[in-house]
Amino acid sequence: MTARAMESGSTLQISVGHHVSAAGADYAREKIGQALAVAPEPVLTARVRLSGHRDPAVANPIVAQANVNMDGRGVRVQVAAATTREAIDLLEARLLERFDRLTRHWEAIRGRRPAPGPHEWRRDAPPRPALPYFPRETEQREVVRHKSYALADETCEEAAFDMEMMDYEFHLFTESGSGVDSILYRDANGYRLAQLDPRPEAVTRGSVPIAVSPATAPVLDLQGAIERLELTGWPFVFFRDVRRDRGHVVYHRYDGHYGLLTPSA
Repeated sequence: MTARAMESGSTLQISVGHHVSAAGADYAREKIGQALAVAPEPVLTARVRLSGHRDPAVANPIVAQANVNMDGRGVRVQVAAATTREAIDLLEARLLERFDRLTRHWEAIRGRRPAPGPHEWRRDAPPRPALPYFPRETEQREVVRHKSYALADETCEEAAFDMEMMDYEFHLFTESGSGVDSILYRDANGYRLAQLDPRPEAVTRGSVPIAVSPATAPVLDLQGAIERLELTGWPFVFFRDVRRDRGHVVYHRYDGHYGLLTPSA
């Protein structure tokens, strides 16, 4: 994104791109600042990014994203809307929803209240408009983001919580019961788990219903994974990298390019 304006404060930084209302930064500072004031833990940094699509065919051309660091705990929210003001309002509502979920989660850990049900916190969630995808020509698409990190060793329930807190459509991790590189994602029926080598009998079960895919991850190189992504039209492809023998994910970004997730070790 080419930044048109940058507003910064002690903890809140706002970047505004092209095709976004000029008053967006001030409105975002007001609304997101109010949300940060009720964060359940001290906010170390908060970044808000507002960007827009120039394509008039995109129903929700304004994308707003917030990344908040609360004493080491990251919360990420991303929404799309028809106008800058609507996008910021949605961003504030979803950020407050995340803070409420974290508050109940931490109070349950500290023994102050029962843990919320797996889907209770989503009951009053505002609708989630689909993020627009820029209609970039296939031959122009490139891997513009490669994120490599140490995969968390966690249960599906923990992975689902992290996925919701970070507003991800999927989450690459090592499932703790089976010790297998895995990806958790949503389908029409809820959460679904795919693994390099499916081991449903070893997967640690919790209160969140999880369906385990019986399919073994395909063995591919990056180019093969991209070709599969384009052929299927799926939002992502989870595959076993032919060289590293580890779980990788290539996915469509909203800017029309590709992203790649890989384990760092």
